[in-house]
Amino acid sequence: MTRRRPPARQRPRRPSKRQQQKDAQLIAIAVVAAAVIGLAVMVVNWLLAHWWVLLIALVLAVLAGIGWLSNRQQQAHWEAVRAHGLRYALSQLDALHHAEFEEAVRDLMRRDGCQDAQRVGGGGDLGADVKATDPLGRRWVIQCKHRRNGARGSAVGTPDLQVLNGTARPVHGADVAVIVTNGRVTGPAVTFAKQQRLHVVDRQTLAAWASGSRPLWELLRAVPPPRRPTSLS
Repeated sequence: MTRRRPPARQRPRRPSKRQQQKDAQLIAIAVVAAAVIGLAVMVVNWLLAHWWVLLIALVLAVLAGIGWLSNRQQQAHWEAVRAHGLRYALSQLDALHHAEFEEAVRDLMRRDGCQDAQRVGGGGDLGADVKATDPLGRRWVIQCKHRRNGARGSAVGTPDLQVLNGTARPVHGADVAVIVTNGRVTGPAVTFAKQQRLHVVDRQTLAAWASGSRPLWELLRAVPPPRRPTSLS
Protein backbone atom coordinates (compact mmCIF):
# COMPACT_ATOMS: atom_id res chain seq x y z
CA MET A 1 0.00 0.00 0.00
CA THR A 2 1.15 3.48 -0.78
CA ARG A 3 1.25 5.91 2.05
CA ARG A 4 -0.64 9.18 1.66
CA ARG A 5 1.37 12.28 2.10
CA PRO A 6 0.17 14.47 4.91
CA PRO A 7 -1.44 17.70 3.65
CA ALA A 8 0.94 20.62 3.42
CA ARG A 9 0.62 23.13 6.22
CA GLN A 10 -0.71 26.52 5.13
CA ARG A 11 1.44 29.36 6.27
CA PRO A 12 -0.50 32.15 8.04
CA ARG A 13 -0.89 35.19 5.82
CA ARG A 14 0.84 38.30 6.96
CA PRO A 15 -1.27 41.45 6.99
CA SER A 16 -0.61 43.69 4.03
CA LYS A 17 1.21 46.98 4.40
CA ARG A 18 -2.03 48.87 3.83
CA GLN A 19 -3.72 46.95 6.63
CA GLN A 20 -0.73 47.57 8.89
CA GLN A 21 -0.97 51.29 8.17
CA LYS A 22 -4.69 51.30 8.98
CA ASP A 23 -4.06 49.48 12.24
CA ALA A 24 -1.33 51.95 13.16
CA GLN A 25 -3.64 54.87 12.41
CA LEU A 26 -6.41 53.39 14.55
CA ILE A 27 -3.98 52.89 17.41
CA ALA A 28 -2.72 56.48 17.08
CA ILE A 29 -6.29 57.83 17.02
CA ALA A 30 -7.17 55.80 20.08
CA VAL A 31 -4.09 57.08 21.94
CA VAL A 32 -4.85 60.70 21.01
CA ALA A 33 -8.52 60.32 21.97
CA ALA A 34 -7.57 58.82 25.32
CA ALA A 35 -5.12 61.67 25.93
CA VAL A 36 -7.74 64.31 25.02
CA ILE A 37 -10.37 62.69 27.24
CA GLY A 38 -7.88 62.45 30.09
CA LEU A 39 -6.89 66.09 29.70
CA ALA A 40 -10.55 67.16 29.56
CA VAL A 41 -11.27 65.23 32.75
CA MET A 42 -8.30 66.87 34.45
CA VAL A 43 -9.44 70.34 33.36
CA VAL A 44 -13.01 69.72 34.54
CA ASN A 45 -11.82 68.42 37.90
CA TRP A 46 -9.52 71.41 38.31
CA LEU A 47 -12.30 73.85 37.45
CA LEU A 48 -14.64 72.14 39.90
CA ALA A 49 -12.01 72.54 42.56
CA HIS A 50 -11.32 76.16 41.54
CA TRP A 51 -14.82 77.28 40.51
CA TRP A 52 -14.01 80.92 41.23
CA VAL A 53 -11.63 81.00 38.22
CA LEU A 54 -14.51 80.01 35.93
CA LEU A 55 -16.71 82.68 37.51
CA ILE A 56 -14.09 85.38 36.94
CA ALA A 57 -13.63 84.30 33.31
CA LEU A 58 -17.38 84.42 32.78
CA VAL A 59 -17.63 87.93 34.27
CA LEU A 60 -14.75 89.16 32.11
CA ALA A 61 -16.36 87.67 29.00
CA VAL A 62 -19.66 89.39 29.79
CA LEU A 63 -17.92 92.73 30.37
CA ALA A 64 -15.98 92.37 27.12
CA GLY A 65 -19.20 91.61 25.25
CA ILE A 66 -20.95 94.62 26.77
CA GLY A 67 -18.02 96.85 25.85
CA TRP A 68 -17.95 95.57 22.27
CA LEU A 69 -21.70 96.06 21.86
CA SER A 70 -21.55 99.55 23.34
CA ASN A 71 -18.73 100.51 20.99
CA ARG A 72 -20.66 99.24 17.97
CA GLN A 73 -23.76 101.17 19.02
CA GLN A 74 -21.73 104.34 19.53
CA GLN A 75 -20.11 104.00 16.12
CA ALA A 76 -23.51 103.46 14.50
CA HIS A 77 -24.88 106.49 16.32
CA TRP A 78 -22.09 108.81 15.20
CA GLU A 79 -22.28 107.44 11.65
CA ALA A 80 -26.01 108.23 11.58
CA VAL A 81 -25.35 111.73 12.93
CA ARG A 82 -22.63 112.33 10.35
CA ALA A 83 -24.78 111.02 7.49
CA HIS A 84 -27.83 113.03 8.58
CA GLY A 85 -25.84 116.23 8.70
CA LEU A 86 -23.82 115.59 5.55
CA ARG A 87 -23.42 118.72 3.44
CA TYR A 88 -21.19 119.64 0.50
CA ALA A 89 -20.43 122.97 -1.09
CA LEU A 90 -19.74 123.04 -4.82
CA SER A 91 -16.17 124.15 -4.14
CA GLN A 92 -15.66 121.00 -2.07
CA LEU A 93 -17.08 118.78 -4.80
CA ASP A 94 -14.94 120.48 -7.46
CA ALA A 95 -11.80 119.74 -5.45
CA LEU A 96 -12.49 115.99 -5.23
CA HIS A 97 -10.88 113.25 -7.28
CA HIS A 98 -13.36 111.51 -9.59
CA ALA A 99 -13.41 108.44 -7.33
CA GLU A 100 -14.03 110.64 -4.30
CA PHE A 101 -16.83 112.36 -6.20
CA GLU A 102 -18.51 108.99 -6.71
CA GLU A 103 -18.14 108.27 -2.99
CA ALA A 104 -19.69 111.66 -2.18
CA VAL A 105 -22.70 110.85 -4.38
CA ARG A 106 -23.02 107.49 -2.64
CA ASP A 107 -22.92 109.17 0.79
CA LEU A 108 -25.56 111.69 -0.24
CA MET A 109 -27.87 108.84 -1.28
CA ARG A 110 -27.27 107.17 2.08
CA ARG A 111 -28.01 110.45 3.83
CA ASP A 112 -31.39 110.54 2.11
CA GLY A 113 -32.31 107.05 3.33
CA CYS A 114 -30.82 104.69 0.71
CA GLN A 115 -29.18 102.32 3.16
CA ASP A 116 -27.84 99.97 0.48
CA ALA A 117 -26.18 102.70 -1.61
CA GLN A 118 -22.82 101.55 -2.90
CA ARG A 119 -20.12 102.77 -5.22
CA VAL A 120 -19.52 100.35 -8.08
CA GLY A 121 -17.61 102.63 -10.45
CA GLY A 122 -14.36 101.48 -11.96
CA GLY A 123 -13.15 99.42 -14.86
CA GLY A 124 -16.00 97.50 -16.48
CA ASP A 125 -18.74 99.27 -14.52
CA LEU A 126 -20.95 99.36 -17.65
CA GLY A 127 -22.10 102.91 -17.06
CA ALA A 128 -22.97 102.58 -13.37
CA ASP A 129 -20.93 104.38 -10.72
CA VAL A 130 -23.43 104.30 -7.84
CA LYS A 131 -26.39 102.00 -7.18
CA ALA A 132 -29.03 102.52 -4.51
CA THR A 133 -32.59 101.69 -3.50
CA ASP A 134 -34.60 104.59 -2.12
CA PRO A 135 -37.12 104.30 0.76
CA LEU A 136 -39.92 103.99 -1.81
CA GLY A 137 -38.38 100.85 -3.32
CA ARG A 138 -37.07 102.38 -6.54
CA ARG A 139 -33.73 101.19 -7.89
CA TRP A 140 -31.36 104.05 -8.79
CA VAL A 141 -28.43 103.73 -11.18
CA ILE A 142 -26.21 106.80 -11.25
CA GLN A 143 -23.38 107.69 -13.59
CA CYS A 144 -21.02 110.36 -12.26
CA LYS A 145 -19.16 112.86 -14.45
CA HIS A 146 -16.73 114.91 -12.41
CA ARG A 147 -15.11 118.00 -13.88
CA ARG A 148 -12.05 119.32 -12.10
CA ASN A 149 -12.72 122.82 -13.44
CA GLY A 150 -16.41 122.72 -12.57
CA ALA A 151 -18.51 124.88 -14.86
CA ARG A 152 -15.41 125.71 -16.96
CA GLY A 153 -14.79 122.03 -17.72
CA SER A 154 -16.02 120.12 -20.74
CA ALA A 155 -19.78 119.71 -20.92
CA VAL A 156 -21.52 116.37 -20.56
CA GLY A 157 -22.86 115.46 -24.01
CA THR A 158 -25.26 113.05 -25.64
CA PRO A 159 -22.70 110.20 -25.96
CA ASP A 160 -22.40 110.04 -22.16
CA LEU A 161 -26.16 109.71 -21.84
CA GLN A 162 -26.28 107.09 -24.57
CA VAL A 163 -24.00 104.86 -22.52
CA LEU A 164 -26.26 105.26 -19.49
CA ASN A 165 -29.37 104.64 -21.58
CA GLY A 166 -27.92 101.45 -23.03
CA THR A 167 -27.08 99.79 -19.70
CA ALA A 168 -29.02 101.34 -16.81
CA ARG A 169 -32.30 99.45 -17.34
CA PRO A 170 -31.41 96.30 -19.32
CA VAL A 171 -28.15 95.56 -17.46
CA HIS A 172 -28.59 97.09 -13.99
CA GLY A 173 -32.37 96.94 -13.65
CA ALA A 174 -32.79 100.65 -12.95
CA ASP A 175 -36.11 102.29 -12.19
CA VAL A 176 -34.40 105.68 -12.20
CA ALA A 177 -31.36 106.31 -14.42
CA VAL A 178 -29.41 109.46 -13.52
CA ILE A 179 -26.28 111.23 -14.64
CA VAL A 180 -24.69 113.56 -12.07
CA THR A 181 -22.10 116.20 -12.89
CA ASN A 182 -20.54 119.19 -11.20
CA GLY A 183 -20.16 120.75 -14.62
CA ARG A 184 -22.35 121.68 -17.59
CA VAL A 185 -24.69 119.65 -19.78
CA THR A 186 -25.25 120.38 -23.46
CA GLY A 187 -28.68 121.25 -24.82
CA PRO A 188 -28.89 118.17 -27.08
CA ALA A 189 -28.00 115.98 -24.10
CA VAL A 190 -30.86 117.45 -22.06
CA THR A 191 -33.25 116.84 -24.96
CA PHE A 192 -32.04 113.26 -25.37
CA ALA A 193 -32.48 112.66 -21.63
CA LYS A 194 -36.12 113.78 -21.76
CA GLN A 195 -36.80 111.57 -24.78
CA GLN A 196 -35.30 108.49 -23.13
CA ARG A 197 -36.70 109.09 -19.62
CA LEU A 198 -33.24 109.76 -18.17
CA HIS A 199 -32.56 112.28 -15.43
CA VAL A 200 -29.81 114.90 -15.46
CA VAL A 201 -28.38 116.41 -12.28
CA ASP A 202 -26.42 119.43 -13.45
CA ARG A 203 -24.33 121.81 -11.38
CA GLN A 204 -27.30 123.81 -10.09
CA THR A 205 -29.34 120.75 -9.11
CA LEU A 206 -26.27 119.20 -7.52
CA ALA A 207 -25.74 122.32 -5.42
CA ALA A 208 -29.32 122.14 -4.11
CA TRP A 209 -29.05 118.41 -3.39
CA ALA A 210 -25.63 118.56 -1.72
CA SER A 211 -26.73 121.44 0.51
CA GLY A 212 -29.15 119.04 2.18
CA SER A 213 -32.36 120.87 1.39
CA ARG A 214 -34.25 117.89 -0.09
CA PRO A 215 -33.58 114.32 -1.25
CA LEU A 216 -32.73 113.90 -4.90
CA TRP A 217 -36.10 112.41 -5.92
CA GLU A 218 -37.82 115.61 -4.79
CA LEU A 219 -35.56 117.71 -7.00
CA LEU A 220 -36.14 115.75 -10.22
CA ARG A 221 -39.18 115.80 -12.47
CA ALA A 222 -41.15 112.76 -13.67
CA VAL A 223 -39.54 110.29 -11.28
CA PRO A 224 -41.30 106.89 -11.46
CA PRO A 225 -43.93 106.17 -8.78
CA PRO A 226 -43.00 104.12 -5.71
CA ARG A 227 -42.38 100.45 -6.43
CA ARG A 228 -43.97 99.41 -3.14
CA PRO A 229 -46.06 101.28 -0.55
CA THR A 230 -44.12 102.45 2.49
CA SER A 231 -44.59 104.82 5.37
CA LEU A 232 -42.90 107.50 3.22
CA SER A 233 -45.16 107.07 0.20
